[in-house]
Amino acid sequence: MVSRLVLVLGDQLTDTVAALAASDKDSDIVVMAEVSDEATYVQHHPKKIAFIFAAMRKFAKRLRDDGWDVRYTQLDDSENAGSIPGELLRRAEETGASEVIATQPGEWRLIEALEDMPLRLTMLPDDRFVSTQEEFDAWAEGRKALRMEYFYRDMRRKTGLLMDGDQPEGGKWNYDAENRKPAPEDIAFSGPMQFTPDDTVEEVLDLVEARFGNSFGQLRPFWFATDQTQARRALTHFITYALPRFGDFQDAMMNDNRFLYHALISPYLNVGLLDPMEVCRAAEEAYKDGHAPLNAVEGFIRQIIGWREYVRRIYFREGPDYPRRNALNHQRKLPEFYWTGETDMNCLSKAITQTAEEAYAHHIQRLMVTGNFALLAGINPHEVHEWYLRVYIDAFEWVEAPNVIGMSQFADDGIIASKPYVSSGAYINRMSDYCKSCRYKVNDKTGPDACPFNLLYWQFLDRHSEKFSGNQRMNQIYANWRRMDEDRKKTILSEAEAFLENLS
Repeated sequence: MVSRLVLVLGDQLTDTVAALAASDKDSDIVVMAEVSDEATYVQHHPKKIAFIFAAMRKFAKRLRDDGWDVRYTQLDDSENAGSIPGELLRRAEETGASEVIATQPGEWRLIEALEDMPLRLTMLPDDRFVSTQEEFDAWAEGRKALRMEYFYRDMRRKTGLLMDGDQPEGGKWNYDAENRKPAPEDIAFSGPMQFTPDDTVEEVLDLVEARFGNSFGQLRPFWFATDQTQARRALTHFITYALPRFGDFQDAMMNDNRFLYHALISPYLNVGLLDPMEVCRAAEEAYKDGHAPLNAVEGFIRQIIGWREYVRRIYFREGPDYPRRNALNHQRKLPEFYWTGETDMNCLSKAITQTAEEAYAHHIQRLMVTGNFALLAGINPHEVHEWYLRVYIDAFEWVEAPNVIGMSQFADDGIIASKPYVSSGAYINRMSDYCKSCRYKVNDKTGPDACPFNLLYWQFLDRHSEKFSGNQRMNQIYANWRRMDEDRKKTILSEAEAFLENLS
């Protein structure tokens, strides 16, 4: 029997991934490779590169131990072809194989590169998700708006998670209103489980330090899980110690606590070390056992079978041009402080510094601090997209682009969000303790100490009034703007413009 090549990518580290499931252990050859194309198409955070390479090496060993013939190429191998197609061609020549079995990658860029190869390619759907693309497209057909909430309800029905017969547990589908408590005085959780690097991880860290030491972000200390056993321990740690209060404070932000009650399992889900249903069942069990309240468990499960599934399907439904959409025609360059954290705006400085050091910030820091500022300031959304793709350990284009282009920057013209997610400094002040130690005064609306979010908020609304003044969800906001004294409006707009000119 002629061998086939079985491609396993760095975010497909699951025993049952489609390409492996469709292959023959006795005759087919697994190809895995650390290549410069994937490490450099954007300048990824070094923690992200190290996480993926270390997890890949451990998964390759696991496959070998299970009896697979694995041809693994390390980044510093002298024969490394530098790209995934190049490595497949090299291994085809080495083995005589002419056919490749692959699981669909999570980026159009790599899908197109594989399809351009002069090898016979069988590309299978990635079935590590609760939904299918066909299912989503059928759901979307004929709808005026593709709102996640209604898709999420279908996913609840499909999985049976938190269902009481055909009704949602507790009588409501969504407990988000109970999950918006501001930052507490202290957090009774030591943070996500951290792991001491073993020999495999240390070897990868040395490699990444040598090759990518000048990239944005700190490589060490490195504490992420890099295999399935560790990832499951991290999940158990979260369920046991943090899930009960996760819901209450999931939107809160604090100067001196970077993790609050967050799970930090998204990297493990996105590379395949954890299965989404395994995670959701563990959370549901905590609710059934009386260990965690419904608002926390529902909010957590919604992020996985609701939001995560939804953005996956939006990405593939919308096509390869999605990350370049710019519905509001924003063209300003990304400010330098997104790379340095050097800004007097404390909320931005904290979120960016944390991002550099941890390769992580939670969803409200991303949406309502760094994302909110970029939208208000009119930053080019593709630059914003590339920043998020570079700096976060859990960022893969299928999940990152819809969150940034759609949810954060409204650059997809409302496919995902029914209105732009913008706010003044008041929201940040309500949900964090950032403003208490900021150079600017959040209660000042104009003047030299006015919070820039306050100025930019009204300037954004004025700039886009033709587009948004008819939006039902924004009627009251525009009514407030129209009632404002004309001189006050002029002051706000001129001070906002001066701030943006200085920013440039």
